[in-house]
Amino acid sequence: MRMLLVGAPGTEFRRAAELAREAGADVAMADGPGDALGMLRASGGDLVMIDVETDVPLFMASLRAERFTIPVLACGIGASAERAVAAIRAGARDYVPLPPQRDLIAAAIASVVQRKPPELIGDNPALARALALASAVAPSGAPVLVTGERGSGKETMARTIHEASGRGTAMLVVECAGVAADVIESELFGHEEGAFVGAVARRIGRFEKAGTGTILLREVSALAPATQARLLSTLQEQRFTRVGGREPVPFHARLIATTTLDLEAAVSAGAFRADLLVRLGLVRVDVPPLRARGDDAARLARHFAQRLAEADGTRERAFSDDALALVTRYGWPGNIRELEDCIHRAVLLARGTRIEASDLVRSDGSRLIDLETSEPHRFQVQGLVGHTVEEVERELILQTLERCHGNRTSASSILGISVRTMRNKLRTFIEAGIPVSPAP
Repeated sequence: MRMLLVGAPGTEFRRAAELAREAGADVAMADGPGDALGMLRASGGDLVMIDVETDVPLFMASLRAERFTIPVLACGIGASAERAVAAIRAGARDYVPLPPQRDLIAAAIASVVQRKPPELIGDNPALARALALASAVAPSGAPVLVTGERGSGKETMARTIHEASGRGTAMLVVECAGVAADVIESELFGHEEGAFVGAVARRIGRFEKAGTGTILLREVSALAPATQARLLSTLQEQRFTRVGGREPVPFHARLIATTTLDLEAAVSAGAFRADLLVRLGLVRVDVPPLRARGDDAARLARHFAQRLAEADGTRERAFSDDALALVTRYGWPGNIRELEDCIHRAVLLARGTRIEASDLVRSDGSRLIDLETSEPHRFQVQGLVGHTVEEVERELILQTLERCHGNRTSASSILGISVRTMRNKLRTFIEAGIPVSPAP
């Protein structure tokens, strides 16, 4: 991760950043918002930490005007509540109060930018097949499409491919979902001065910045049709033009794309280009969901418990047999991401010598062990015989929605249906007098 810190020279925040950089952290420093914007135009970045004593509202407004999507954290040492609130209102993702000790700030910065990359842990045959394919194609320059459910480890698989490719530069990640089409085009292709209102200078996009490294497009299915066309042209011709420009820019990077959606279905629905899918899907690596990986869930749980206990400075505890059995048995609709969060809570909550089944809870405090015995009126998998297909479908949708805390997007992804289909199904249930919880 490449971090840009914005703060005036001589401040404790700036001195701490210098200490972190001397310790090996990939930290660039700017004296103020103007310098920071110039560095972002030329080199990009993954995260901005800005001193709340600077003009954060001006910086955030400039980022929006120039179509930057980089996350920004406002930071301060004993800053007033007014400044913190103003930073959040201006668009900063969060406000982080910093300790007055310079070495502690430096350690916090270093820990963010020097995080150990995640690992693909497990020996399930489906995962092994995916890893074997990924390793086989890694040295080539062929595009790779990584598919799988949310939280299943698609980005970790992409990083595994990048690390095995021998490409020395870093992998650049671009989030495609939830970003306006004009913003994502500037992010990917860059733009020329005067290309649009707010384009006060040339910006180097991620495709150009990646060089001969790897560019990862997260949720490529979210790209607008025009952007899909530009992406296809880039892959075919190995060059592109910046937004508002005419000069061709060579494209040498390796492209990896991830998706949680069925792109063939998206092609049939007219939402995704068939020719782009052919290009992206030359090599397709399918990451299996955690529920299909058997004992891998228990292996991951042990790994997370050890790592998180060390990171939090808490006592390392083993799992009881009942806890591991529950970990293996539970469906984990949020996959590895949900498992890691659950184990983190267990590490913090456990009070005995071991992590017990009762320590495994969801974010709302409900225990996993109680979920298995609650709601006896609902039939289980073993009791499907005797029910109509309509009843089975309805129960599957309702239970998945509840497990996802009412998040229709996540539930739709798990079920392999569109959000529109989910919305129509729920409307049908409500009209038939069937309660939907949580209510949409």
